[in-house]
Amino acid sequence: MTAHLTAPDPEYAALAGVATAWMERVWRRRDLAAIGELHAPDFRDRSPAGRDPGLVAFAAGVAELFAAFPDFETITDDLVVDTATATVAIRWTATGTHRGAFLGAAPTGRRIAFRGIEIIRIAGGRITERWGEWDGLDLLLQLGAAGPSESGGTP
Repeated sequence: MTAHLTAPDPEYAALAGVATAWMERVWRRRDLAAIGELHAPDFRDRSPAGRDPGLVAFAAGVAELFAAFPDFETITDDLVVDTATATVAIRWTATGTHRGAFLGAAPTGRRIAFRGIEIIRIAGGRITERWGEWDGLDLLLQLGAAGPSESGGTP
């Protein structure tokens, strides 16, 4: 039996390429300059966590994360491309050692691991929007910043 291979869809490849570069350069190499290169000037963070949704505030939030976890490492668990909406969903796992204040928690020196999902919209080869969700409660528990509730369970 002969397998028939088809050439990859160029739009799919372009979207996957931007998402892969974003994960590699920003989140694995911690290259803050790549934020300006990979994001459109009118980028909007749709999950800004109380910050301004613009590019400057997003970059500041990433810098704050890297300062708190200077050995921050992330891996891409899944990458799903939707060419119809020009979006890419990325499921990731991150680890790092808590060396600086983060989310109100003083440095603990603890090694943490947490997971999340990012959805990015891409136009013209640059990221124009981002939606992100991660398990903040699990992270706070690992940092000792969230404890059992009065009922004995976790909040």
